[in-house]
Amino acid sequence: MREENFVKMYEGSFREYFDLPALKEYGTDNSYTYGEIAREIAKLHLLFEDVGIRHGEKIAVIGKSSCGWCIAYLATVTYGAVIVPVLQDFNPSDVHHIINHSESTLLFTADSIWDNLEEEKLPNLRAAFSLTDFGLKYEKEGEVVSSIVSRIPDVFAQKYPDFTPKEIQYPEISNDEIAVLNYTSGTTGFSKGVMITGNNLAGNILFAHAIFNLAPGDVMLSFLPLAHTYGAAFEFLYALTAGCTVTLLSKTPSPKILLKAFADTQPALILSVPLILEKIYKNMILPMLAKTPMKVALSLPLLDKTIYAQIRKKLIHAFGGKFIQIIIGGAPLNAEVEDFLRKIDFPMSVGYGMTECAPLISFTLYSENPPAHSCGQVLKCMEARIDSEDPFNIAGEIQVRGRNVMRGYFKNEDATKAIFTEDGWLKTGDLGTLDVDNNIFIRGRSKSVILSANGQNIYPEEVEAKLDNLPFVMESLVVERNGKLVALVYPDYDAIDKNGLHENDLKKAMAQNKETLNKMVAVYERISEIDLYAQEFEKTPKKSIKRYLYK
Repeated sequence: MREENFVKMYEGSFREYFDLPALKEYGTDNSYTYGEIAREIAKLHLLFEDVGIRHGEKIAVIGKSSCGWCIAYLATVTYGAVIVPVLQDFNPSDVHHIINHSESTLLFTADSIWDNLEEEKLPNLRAAFSLTDFGLKYEKEGEVVSSIVSRIPDVFAQKYPDFTPKEIQYPEISNDEIAVLNYTSGTTGFSKGVMITGNNLAGNILFAHAIFNLAPGDVMLSFLPLAHTYGAAFEFLYALTAGCTVTLLSKTPSPKILLKAFADTQPALILSVPLILEKIYKNMILPMLAKTPMKVALSLPLLDKTIYAQIRKKLIHAFGGKFIQIIIGGAPLNAEVEDFLRKIDFPMSVGYGMTECAPLISFTLYSENPPAHSCGQVLKCMEARIDSEDPFNIAGEIQVRGRNVMRGYFKNEDATKAIFTEDGWLKTGDLGTLDVDNNIFIRGRSKSVILSANGQNIYPEEVEAKLDNLPFVMESLVVERNGKLVALVYPDYDAIDKNGLHENDLKKAMAQNKETLNKMVAVYERISEIDLYAQEFEKTPKKSIKRYLYK
């Protein structure tokens, strides 16, 4: 039976896989074995102890994915302190606020980010360290951290003359303790500190072990932000309890960069957000399917299966060729894209979760044939219900409870009280239905639902998903203005340039898109006009559009 305690998972993993490769930075020579990670953690534990870090004290980390980032995170939680991962995309004022609000006393930071912070605005910060080499970048006046740092090598050498697996011993820390304080980057403009316990994280990790079954030495390519629970839980925390090699991609994960990295690393499991597959579908597959010879071939019995098999083979090769499956999460997957990938039997599974559940709520392997457009079955360690008079047919708010649910929001009793029902269920803010097998079907966010003049609920995300697949549309947003539905569209300028379109051509294309879209949706979902936006919609660091800015 697997270890249930979150901290002890890493004590066991570092011992068992001591000589195996654990962390690598893609495109560099920087790498660590499990034993080398444990060695660096031991040094940081000595530092924390000498500096006087107490159990439960907060330590922040900010920077792109790197070996240093991962080691700082693991050193903090295995010491018994609380890690505060801060998204590197936050602006300096947000970073100042999070460090101060979280009461963080130490900070591990990328050098470039520290250059834009102002220590005088961080009154509780005692010291800051570089993620490059853990060197001291700042100490508060009156502190003696620099002298402590200078003697850590000698203290380590004296305590561990021969650092072996048996030297790896971490304190007994209850799973009920807060391990992570994760600040959300929501679409409402307000960031809250989610208190995630060791039990929340252990629940996700144990589920991953049961369903993915990766083996020691398997490769994971980590390209999701590790400051988010989705990437952290599975690309990083789970992978390092399974003996995997985690290759960290620090570059912006454009499809071009990702496909090269997949080819180079050949990962065993891929975690992705829908945008990656949607871009590949729109830019690579749709143009191919639109050609006349292909249309004719696909209309012929038997030949269509051969063509779909070839497309499937090319896609699998593009993702490295050795992955068990691709896991999609973080946002709803476009229904048209999902339908096509299912048609070609592409190994892809869709899950559902949120930061407040660290993050998983529902998931079913593609091989178990979950219902189309569902987010899989509610986890056994979780329960879900729909706040609706008919949960099977009428969408209502999805509410959950169970092992993965957070403790609450840090220093925010009002927000904590507001997100839980009186009988203790977490209100997700997502609208959906359940089927008899406990599969979740998402319809949209409760805050973005539009009520039509005739009283029907309009889920703008569903209309946008159809519009986003039409020509020359990069992204869209459906809003209500003066009682009518208007689609705001940021055009696909690469496609426009490639096809040599001028302004009048683009207007005609959008008029055609409007006509096409209105034939695809219900009468009450039809849009009255398309307004073009010259710039991308403003987004959160998680790449969700800030809808409240456009209402």
